[in-house]
Amino acid sequence: MKRCSSIAALGAALVISGSAFAQQYPGKPVKIIVPFPPAGVTDIVARLVAQKLSEKLGEQFYVENIAGAGGNIGMGRAAQATPDGYTVLFVAPPYVINPTLYEKVPFDHKDFDPVTLAVNSAIVLTVHPSLPANTVKELVALITANPGKYNYASPGVGTPPHLLGELFRLTLELDVVHIPFNSGGLAIASAVAGHTPISFGSTAPAVPHISDGKLRALAVTDTARSRSLPEVPTMAEAGYPQIVGSAWFGVMVPAGTPRETIVWLNRAIGKVLVMPDVKDRAQVLGFKPVASSPEEFAAQIKADGAKWAKVIREAGIKAR
Repeated sequence: MKRCSSIAALGAALVISGSAFAQQYPGKPVKIIVPFPPAGVTDIVARLVAQKLSEKLGEQFYVENIAGAGGNIGMGRAAQATPDGYTVLFVAPPYVINPTLYEKVPFDHKDFDPVTLAVNSAIVLTVHPSLPANTVKELVALITANPGKYNYASPGVGTPPHLLGELFRLTLELDVVHIPFNSGGLAIASAVAGHTPISFGSTAPAVPHISDGKLRALAVTDTARSRSLPEVPTMAEAGYPQIVGSAWFGVMVPAGTPRETIVWLNRAIGKVLVMPDVKDRAQVLGFKPVASSPEEFAAQIKADGAKWAKVIREAGIKAR
């Protein structure tokens, strides 16, 4: 990053707790832009972080929802904000997906500096119990033997579960049809009913149905097993290391925000994310706290952007 060469270098300005900066920031309420509607998972996680920051620091951190165009409107608005630390953007994978998914977006990655990757969630591949597949390899064999017969559900076009489904299809040259829904809950409900016998989705809405035997979990797509589904193998363990990806939420600030502010926010958010009640709430939502460095988050943005751009182009996916 052009302003964040290392955590140690950035932290130097904040070593003295009584510094002028520590006394000044935050000296007024801090707005956290969530580029999606209220009550969604992004909003819930952002409000949890905002609440804890407000309680811990004695200054108000508040969420402003600016929804529309798959998150583009809110991200575009944040890109135009004054880089003074008083506007923060809470981002999800559309931040890296939308520049390829849409013909035009009102922001550029150069408009922002990463603060931290806050939380991460695995995507789980499930099937209806009626399907004669107990492993990913058995599912691949079943689809291969019955081209065009099976379909899979996702929470919507361009979502991480959809792109992982397409990565699965493209990598293994499978003839399987994507059926998009408007939410993870609707996609899982369709899988439970057997209408779309295969599903890629977040763990939170799937776990209760897996526990009840209404869905069979074959694998998670993260690099490690999910705490919510400890008995379910990763795709790599199932024999498909190419099929990897996750859903995540992170924090950005407008480019040009003082580096002292970036470090301050990184540390403050990191402390919030390890609070026991925050970790418990995140787990219920299907997420695990990460609290990465700005450099680590920047690296993930770059890697995910390249990977999903390739999938979108090869699959011919367009925003609806």
